[in-house]
This record gives sequence, structure tokens and C-alpha cells, in this order.
Amino acid sequence: MRSAPDLSSDQDINQFLVILKAQNLPGTLPPELVKLPYLEQIDLTRNYLSGTIPQQWGSFTRLLNISLLGNRLTGSIPVELGNISTLKSLVLEFNMLSGSLPKELGNLINIERLLLTSNSFTGEVPEKFAELMTMKEFRIGDNNFSGKIPDFIKNWTKLERLAIQASGLNGPIPSQISVLENLIDLRISDLRGPEAKFPPIHNMTKMNNLILRSCNITGQLPNLEKMTNLETLDLSFNKLTGGIPKSYDLLTKLDFMYLTGNLLSGLVPGWILLKKHISIDLSYNNFSNRSLVCKSQDVNLFSASSKGSDTGDISCLRSSCPEIVDFLRINCGGPEVTINGNTYDDDTTEPVGASKFFKRRNWAYSSTGNFIDDGQTTDKYILENSSKLSMANPELYMNARLSPLSLTYYAFCLGTGTYKINLHFAEIKFTNDTTYSSLGRRVFDIYIQGELVEEDFNIADEAGGVGKELIKHYPAVVNNNTLEIRFYWAGKGTTSIPDRGVYGPLISAISVHPDSTNGSGVSVRVVVGIVAVGAFVLFLVLGILWWKGCLGQKSRMGQDLKGLDLQTGKFTLRQIRVATNNFDVSNKVGEGGFGSVYKGLLSDGTAIAVKQLSSKSKQGNREFLNEIGMISALQHPHLVKLYGCCIEGNQLLLVYEYMENNSLARALFGVEECQLKLDWTTRYKICVGIARGLTYLHEESRLKIVHRDIKATNVLLDKYLNPKISDFGLAKLDEEDNTHISTRIAGTYGYMAPEYAMRGYLTDKADVYSFGVVSLEIVSGRSNTSHRPKEEPFNLLDWAHLLKEEGNLIKLVDPMLGSDYSKEEAMVMIHVALLCTNVSSAARPTMSSIVSMLEGNIIVPDLVSDMSLLRDEMKAKELRKYYQSNEEINMSESTRRTMSMDGPWTATSSSAADLYPINPDSGLLENRF
Repeated sequence: MRSAPDLSSDQDINQFLVILKAQNLPGTLPPELVKLPYLEQIDLTRNYLSGTIPQQWGSFTRLLNISLLGNRLTGSIPVELGNISTLKSLVLEFNMLSGSLPKELGNLINIERLLLTSNSFTGEVPEKFAELMTMKEFRIGDNNFSGKIPDFIKNWTKLERLAIQASGLNGPIPSQISVLENLIDLRISDLRGPEAKFPPIHNMTKMNNLILRSCNITGQLPNLEKMTNLETLDLSFNKLTGGIPKSYDLLTKLDFMYLTGNLLSGLVPGWILLKKHISIDLSYNNFSNRSLVCKSQDVNLFSASSKGSDTGDISCLRSSCPEIVDFLRINCGGPEVTINGNTYDDDTTEPVGASKFFKRRNWAYSSTGNFIDDGQTTDKYILENSSKLSMANPELYMNARLSPLSLTYYAFCLGTGTYKINLHFAEIKFTNDTTYSSLGRRVFDIYIQGELVEEDFNIADEAGGVGKELIKHYPAVVNNNTLEIRFYWAGKGTTSIPDRGVYGPLISAISVHPDSTNGSGVSVRVVVGIVAVGAFVLFLVLGILWWKGCLGQKSRMGQDLKGLDLQTGKFTLRQIRVATNNFDVSNKVGEGGFGSVYKGLLSDGTAIAVKQLSSKSKQGNREFLNEIGMISALQHPHLVKLYGCCIEGNQLLLVYEYMENNSLARALFGVEECQLKLDWTTRYKICVGIARGLTYLHEESRLKIVHRDIKATNVLLDKYLNPKISDFGLAKLDEEDNTHISTRIAGTYGYMAPEYAMRGYLTDKADVYSFGVVSLEIVSGRSNTSHRPKEEPFNLLDWAHLLKEEGNLIKLVDPMLGSDYSKEEAMVMIHVALLCTNVSSAARPTMSSIVSMLEGNIIVPDLVSDMSLLRDEMKAKELRKYYQSNEEINMSESTRRTMSMDGPWTATSSSAADLYPINPDSGLLENRF
């Protein structure tokens, strides 16, 4: 506690302060501070305080500043703080506070700084905040807010700094932001929601740092020539097109320019290649300067050229391979070290600049970003251990490589095959004690071969503490000799504990080796040698076949397949014939609109499902290839994985992972001997998994996909009962190949959103509606399409609304569960389902919000009852008549199908029936009411 030396005069009393920063103080916040009526400042930054913020503090009458940054505070912000009309600064960052922001904070008419980053706040930003006309700095990143970025920020005309990174808010960035001409620091990242054009920011002439990363922005780069004070420009991971404006050369104070992960094209301007003092990242774009990536540049141009067949960065990397290998070991950030006879390569080069691409003998890495707030003139990208290590081989964990934004390792000399990737982690920055240095949270995402394998990954949490070894194992298929492992900071976690600028991904070591041997213990390297010896003979045979005209069609198809950037494997017809025992009828598990489906077993023991499509023309083949290229890019733990495809002659084959437990529909309400006794924990896991899969399709993948036919039969279960969505992206193939349904609405009645069924109006909210129906089926164990005989249709959704009106929603829970379930979780799932099935599509939440609700990060909002809309006589009759007429058609079609769970049946549209035999979704299902 610090005060003026003489308390006898009023002048000294008016300077009374409490400043105890970085003292590692334990305990709770004292309510008794209100007994100091002349107190103007409370600064307890970076301590070890816990408990809640005392509501008594709302009675302060002269308090100007409160800073509680970097403690362990929990609970919500007391509404009473809104009574401190003198307050100018409220800093609550890097705690564990939760709940919604009290609208009473809108009464703080003198507030200039409101910093709330890295807590667990939920709900929307209160409209009352529009009255905070004196606001100069507002930071709310790394929270779980919902709704859009509020338009009322236009009222904050004095605003100088705005940070909305990974806040949970949806885009687009409001156009009203253009009036905030006093902004000097604008940071918005990781927005979900619709695509939008670049916001009008050209008049923000005072701007120093402009970060609009992963905001779903489209269109061309804006003219920023008026931003003459700009030092950092980060527009990475958007969908920006066109070239780089010449006016960017006039930004003479620019130190960092990150444009990675866009769709920029044309030639890389010559002036960029001449910049020596600027860190520039143009990687992952579509520029046409393909030869540049093979040269040493000060600009990061890895994968910056448009993709072609065997050209660009991958080609020039492979050209420098000394030999093809079947292993990779890197001591990330550390020197060469040998562990158990295995040597890990040295990786101690410290980048000079914030965005670089470094190449080694058979691997490379690309690092992007700078620690913008650390106050250092030179950033460090290698971290040295500062904690007590507790593991068998500490040599791998004494150092680690860091990145402020994106760190990618590439292996480019690996043989083709399946590998096991081991990622070695240990949190070596934070401490394991009762000091504020133990309160840091490092959170990042991990991608392998472009597939998200870990989201919101926290090393210390997974390892059970700091200084502890954690090894994560992942499988990967390597084609074109190239493996890509990427670590990405999505704006989450603390950024100022124990010091400013501590965040971002960290990796200690990487080891890669073949997933298995080839049956007889022969390694991949030996196999490669054997293949090389026989290559000449094979070449002669193929040459003779080509000369005789036997390979003409295959060659054309092979060129098409080679030109496609498939992120899957390519199978030969011989491999698939062996796997399916020459398409033996005993392995036939389904008959769909595309053709037959067979179960198979690869030589390494992997079970597969082979979908056999028909080929009608060369143009059809090319359309097939384009569509499969799109599907192959969609990879997520909750999507059925496409292993690859095969095209030989007239054979068009898709190879999927085999799902041992069939479909969710069969598990819940199939014939009794096929049902699975799903406990409550499994049901809840399935519901969350489906939501995560849809979130990826709608919001996270580069291709935004609306599934159109989410239902229990299109959710498959693996051997661990993990849910995986099937048949995403195939609807277009089905429509093009079956012209008689090209004008029909794709979907299943009973799961279709009203606006889609009645008017053909399709958005991602149609999938949200279908997800709501499936959620009700999961919690109840009943099919939505069951009917009461000879009566007006009365489905599960109708029943749920009826029980809601009666205040008896818990009756929906499957009686087979007995009392062995969480009532709280059941009510959350039911309320989320009803929210999803709102008649108004605008009132339905996004899938990312649904995930947060199910995981307890966001409170489920009250449902505004739409029963008046549902029960409106004319609309209800029209809708039911429409459903009924279509279901009669569907039922007549269904009678022509085989209904045995053990045999195949024919579907007229794309569904999981193409992979596995399932019961129809019609009223023929067992009535379980």
C-alpha cells in the first residue's frame, strides 16, 4: 500500500492509492477497502488472488482505476461496479471470470479503458454500452461471447484501441467502423459467420497496427496509402483476391506485412522482393512467380504460387532430396541429440525477421508472426527451459521452437505410405507453484496434412502440469513425398503472463516413422529400393502396352487425376479387387443411387468401404474428379474420412473408412437385435461430435458446405462410438448424375427446415434445423418420422413443443436410460434442439454457438416460443399437407426397398445407405411412442 507521506492535508489524502503489483499475493479481494473513502486506484496486477470481486466495491465514490489483471478471480462482474461513476479504467484481463457482462457497466460515463481479454464471458455485448462515449480502449478477446460485433461501436468516436480476437463474436465487421478515425490499433481475428467485403477503413490515418486475421473477408486488398503511420499489417487467412496494390510500397514505416493464406494472384511485385527491412509473408496464395520459391528470398513465398501438376515449391523441394527416407526426427529449437540410438536433427537457427522459410537437408519450416506487444526490439523464436523438468529424456525438452502466429514443419523426402507422427511437448515457460507465473494458458491448434487434429490444445492441461513430457501420436498418409505439420495460434489463451508477449504455439520435438512394416518386416526404404530395381522392367511393360493402345484411356484419366490436388490416397483397381475379394457378393453391404458398396480389407489390416460409381462419359469423369477433389479437402475427426479413389477404365471407386457400428439410426431405433444400448455419456458425446462436424463444414473449412440432409442415418459410428457425418459434398454429384432429381430439393422430410421444404430457400440454418431434430432423437431414442396411425401427423418435434407447453420436457428422455443420466445435460440438449428448430431461420443459432452451449461455455438463451407460427391454421395445414404428400411418395418408393438390416437396399438419393444397410427414414420405422 502506498500513500502520500502526510495524511493531515486533504491534498495528500486525494492521492491515496493501493498498488501491489507482481507480489504473488494469495487470498481474496478485501471488501474492507471501501472504508478508504479517498481511494483512487486499486492495482493488484499479477498476483495469486482468488475468489470473486466484492460487490461492496460498488460504493466507491472517488475510484478512478481498478486493475486485477493476471489473478485467479472467478464468478461474474458485480452489477454494483456500474455505480462507480468516477471510474476511468477497469482491467480484468487474464482471470477466470464468467457470466454475461452486466448492462449496468453502461452507466460508467467516464470509462476510457475496459479490458476483459482471456476470461470465460458469455452472452452478447450489452446495448447499454452504446452510451460509453468516452471509451478509448476496448479489449474482449479470448472469451465465449455470442452474437455479432455490435454496430453501436460507431458511437465510440474517441476509441483508439480495439481488440476482438477469438472473442466468440460473429462477423461481419460492421461498416460503421469507418467513423472511428482515431483508431491507432485495430485487432480483430477468428470471426465466424458469412463472408463479407473489406470494411471501409481507408480514413483511419492514425493507424499503427492493423490486424484483420481469419475474418472471412473477400474481395481485393484495399488502398491503404493514407495510413502513413502503419507499422504492422496482418490480413492473413482470409479470402482476398487480386494483386498487391502498388500503394503499399509507400507505407514507409511498415515493419511487418502478413498476407499468408489468401487467394492473391498475379505476379509478386518487384518492389516487395527488394524490401530488406520488412518481414513479409506471402505464403499459401496463387501468385504466378513459381520459380521464386526455389530461391532464397527475404520474403516467405512457400506455397505462394498457384497449384499445378508437379510444379512449384513441392517440386523444387523434392528436387533437392539426397535420398528418399522413411523417418524424420527434429529437436525443435534445440541442438542435435541422440536418444536411444535415434538422432534428432539440430534446429537452432534463430530467424532474422518475423516471417521466414528455412530449408534443411530433407525438411524445412516456415514461421510467421511477431510478438507485437513484448516490448523487445528483436523477438526470440526459441524458448529455453525455465521450469523443473520431470521426464525420462529431458534433452528433447530443454529448448522449444515458438511462433506468434503460425509455425509449419515440412518433410519433403519421405517415401509414399502411412506414417505415425509423434509430437513432443512440454510447457517450459510457466511455473508450477503458487505465483502468478503459473497462471499462463498457452492455447493453439494443430493441423496435419491440412486436417485439424487438435483444437484449443493446451500443453500443461493435457500433460497434467508444466515441465512434464507429453507425446501426441497421429497417423498420416504421405503422397508426393511431402508431410506438413502446422501449429496455429487462433487468438486464445493468455498473452501477458508472466510477461507481455507470451503466447503462441510451442513444439519441443518431432519424430516420424512408418506406421507399420509391410508384413514381413521389410522397411519402406528397402521396398523403395526393390521398386527402383524393377522400375526399368516395369517401364518397358508399360511402354509396350501404351504402344498397343491399351493404356490410352487410363493415361487420360491418370492425367486428370494427377492434375487434381487430392488430399487423399490413390488406389489401383488391383488393390481394391484384392481387398474386396474381387468384389465378392458376400462383401456387398449396400446398394445406393451411385452403385454398389463393398466392405474390404487392405493389406495392412485397414477396413474400408468401397463405393462403386458408374461412369457415363469422359466429361462425367472430370466432374467426378473435381467433386472428389473438393471432398478430399474436407477432413475432420467428425466427418467420415475419404481414404482415396480409384479410376481405371470405366471404374470410378471411392474408398472410405469403414464404420464398425453402422449408423446412429440403427443404434437408436433399428430392429431390436441391431440396436445399441447407448448410455447417456455416449449420447451426449455423439450430439457434441455432430455439432463439431457441422461447425467445420459451415465455418471452419476453406469450402463452406451446407450438407442438406442431416439425419440419424447420415451419422455413422466408429468402433468407439464416435460420430462421423457422411455424404457431405456428394449432393451435387447425385444431381448431375440423376437428372430426374436435379430440380428436386435434396433432403428427408421430417428433418427439413420449413423454409427449405416450402420455398427451396437454403442456408446453413437448414442444417441447424436438421441437427435440432437429430438431437431430439438422440435424447428420446425415438424417430421424428414416427406417426400415430390414421391421424394427423404428430411427430417427435410436435410432441416436444407440447411437453414444453405443459412444462414437462424431461418426459422426452428415453425411458431405456432409467435414472442413469444427467438431468441438467438432458435439459440443455432439449433446449438447444428446440432453439435449432425455430420456424424462423434467423432465430436459430450458428453451429459454433451450439457447440459452446452443449459444452457449457455459453448459457442457452430462452426460447422465444414459435408455437403461434407452428399452430397457425393455414400454415400448419399447408406444411403438413406438403410433408404428407411427399412422405406418401417416399413410402411408396420405400416399399420397393429391401428392409432387412442384414442385406442391401436401394436409395434414390445420396445417403449413408450408399455405405451401409440401414432402415428407411419413413414412417415404416418402429413406433416407439
